[in-house]
Amino acid sequence: MQTRRTFIATFTQIAAGAAMLMGGVSAQAADTIKVGILHSLSGTMAISETSLKDVALMTIDEINANGGVLGKKLEAVVVDPASNWPLFAEKARQLIAKDKVAAVFGCWTSVSRKSVLPVFKELNSILYYPVQYEGEELEKNVFYTGAAPNQQAIPAVEYLMSKDGGAAKRFVLLGTDYVYPRTTNKILRAFLKSKGVKDSDIDEVYTPFGHSDYQTIVANIKKFSAGGKTAVISTINGDSNVPFYKELGNAGLKATDVPVVAFSVGEEELRGVDTKPLLGHLAAWNYFESVKNPVNSEFINKWKAYAVAKKLPNANTVVTNDPMEATYVGIHMWKQAVEKAGTTDTDKVIAAMGGQSFKAPSGFTLTMDPTNHHLHKPVMIGEIKGDGQFSVVWKTKAPLRAQPWSPFIKGNEGKQKM
Repeated sequence: MQTRRTFIATFTQIAAGAAMLMGGVSAQAADTIKVGILHSLSGTMAISETSLKDVALMTIDEINANGGVLGKKLEAVVVDPASNWPLFAEKARQLIAKDKVAAVFGCWTSVSRKSVLPVFKELNSILYYPVQYEGEELEKNVFYTGAAPNQQAIPAVEYLMSKDGGAAKRFVLLGTDYVYPRTTNKILRAFLKSKGVKDSDIDEVYTPFGHSDYQTIVANIKKFSAGGKTAVISTINGDSNVPFYKELGNAGLKATDVPVVAFSVGEEELRGVDTKPLLGHLAAWNYFESVKNPVNSEFINKWKAYAVAKKLPNANTVVTNDPMEATYVGIHMWKQAVEKAGTTDTDKVIAAMGGQSFKAPSGFTLTMDPTNHHLHKPVMIGEIKGDGQFSVVWKTKAPLRAQPWSPFIKGNEGKQKM
């Protein structure tokens, strides 16, 4: 009996060793490098995230056509976490542990990012996160290619308070009820207070994901605006933007009366809306499709050609937007870092990412900050036009360094490094 047990144990060890050896050999011999794409292709966030999956696939095709990475082709593993925040963590674990991806490009909402963070830390993999967010976070395993609050929210509110932006004195902070809007509004409230705005001149309102009835909220905004020059700061996410903007139009609330500046509405979200009643309302981003420069023209043409070739839905009307640009930049920067490191090893790629730069469709050369894992980005404020595009009414002269930890939140002093 003992001999049989010993034999089984020895045989199991030999088999396990052989399997590991074979696994090691096949991993080394693999002719592709796998990368994960983690975006909601169904549910309330699909309106925003589907195009990020598609532009990621376009970028991967482009890199493969130019020789791949380290002489190997990239292979995309696409999963759909379906706007279900716990499912994001499950899908991230599957990509890293089972599919053995070298890096993951994905997430939109901060709640999805917070859901996957423990997985990336535990399994020591890299997430490239392409969307503006609330800051108050700095992680070794994440590269943030969207904006921090000082690269979007703060400049937008400063613009609204300026003469050019309408000299707003009262503010409605309207958002979807989760971490990004609540934290952003906490920062904005502290910022407004520092500018002498009273609490009674700030109205804060939240709605659940997928909310569709904005009649009462828009009526209340109208009433609130009777107390002085008012602006709305919108952190509504996903498909709720469509009924919100429709209701603004129905209520006849024009930008000349109460301008709305949105932080999560770009060209893609406006595809589903009649934009005529929205003329003059604003969005703050780091890129708009309408910016004129050769790099952007090439990016737009590539995207339109890709959409037609792949028969994407409504291929003839596709648009580019800020998180798509951030996705494109992030994948190219990852490629550059892998080639600098000479390997896809997580720690070596993280070390090689600091200082990477890339000439972006925004017309600016963006640099990855080596101490805080955020891009230095320009800020642009665009006005909605009748064709669903934005006319840039204000922009910074140069890219700004991100401040992940807002200086308007007490206790954040000296927290800007990893």
